[in-house]
Amino acid sequence: MSPQTVELTPLQARRAALAAQGFTARRPERVKASHVNAVAQRLGLFQIDSVNVLQRAHYMPLYSRVGPYDIALLHRAFGRAPRRLFEYWAHEAALVDVGLYPALRYRMASGENMWGGPRRIAEENPQLVAEILAEVQDRGPLTAREIDGDLRAERTGWGWNWSAAKTALEYLFHTGQVTSAGRTPSFERRYDVPERVLPRAALDAPALPSDDAHRVLVAHAARALGVASQRCLRDYFRMRKEPVAQAIAELVDAGELVPVRVKGWSQPVWIHRAASVPRAVRARALLSPFDPLVFERARTEALFGFRYRIEIYVPEHKRIHGYYVLPFLLGDRLVGRVDLKADRAGGRLIVRAAFAEPSAPPETASELASELGQLAAWLELSDIIAPERGDLAAELSAALP
Repeated sequence: MSPQTVELTPLQARRAALAAQGFTARRPERVKASHVNAVAQRLGLFQIDSVNVLQRAHYMPLYSRVGPYDIALLHRAFGRAPRRLFEYWAHEAALVDVGLYPALRYRMASGENMWGGPRRIAEENPQLVAEILAEVQDRGPLTAREIDGDLRAERTGWGWNWSAAKTALEYLFHTGQVTSAGRTPSFERRYDVPERVLPRAALDAPALPSDDAHRVLVAHAARALGVASQRCLRDYFRMRKEPVAQAIAELVDAGELVPVRVKGWSQPVWIHRAASVPRAVRARALLSPFDPLVFERARTEALFGFRYRIEIYVPEHKRIHGYYVLPFLLGDRLVGRVDLKADRAGGRLIVRAAFAEPSAPPETASELASELGQLAAWLELSDIIAPERGDLAAELSAALP
């Protein structure tokens, strides 16, 4: 017998998504390691991105949910034993809950999602790959530059270059033969072997076969997303269509996923059996462009009526909202967006532009001003420079301290 379909309004679907992402929990007065671990387990990953115009991407989702925290807590979670997070290609490059390590080992073994360069170098120059692995085994943790310099010194004129060495490391990283022991202040990976980095329990846990791994990852994505389509479930851990479709069917049969019909939506969606649909959401948060709540842009538009595109790679004169634009969540809606830059040398948070959504409530400017003040304090910036561009600029400027 097919499972009964749950009927939800768009508002209920949106609130279910916000609850699943942790936006209904009260922010703690003092953030502890237990709060970091709880958010990491809920989301499963913090996406990494090299852009540092405001704050690096992996720090922001935790901030958006728990408020100002000591980033040393996150450094400890992925940089010191016993590690709660490890770095791998999950959504994109990400800090991943170490509990998902057994479920991602099928990807390491199969080379799924590996791009052409690392695969080719393993086929064409296996000796280089073996040499670099041996170097990490003997002397890790090491950065790619250190490995490159060591092998060049030992083998002058050996016939390979920096890009080849880095590509070989990417092959070893993707296949799980090396992992990241942390990052340097300049954000370079420090490569080491998993045996010296990951907790013993994760290493000893058997690797899950592909079918089991996909069920685990799809179920985790469903819990983290609340209401989700197949496309959203696939995107969360960047999985292929066929095994995800099979995993969804099996999870529905097992009663873990429940089909949902959302009024006005044409595509099939599912909700996890543990999901909640709160009667109200009273959140207030600035969201990174790489936050799991918004990183699938079609889903963001369906849930919030909020069309969102990151414009980092768009020529300046063609940008609509700005270079590094953060959506502003207030209550259960995305009500505005701000283009932000941290001027660390000058101690300033620069608000380049501010825009309100058509349905933004009257208190949007004052609430955003308060949130920007909190963000500036967390970033240890003493001044906020008011915006001159955008339809919310004048009102926000007046509300800023």
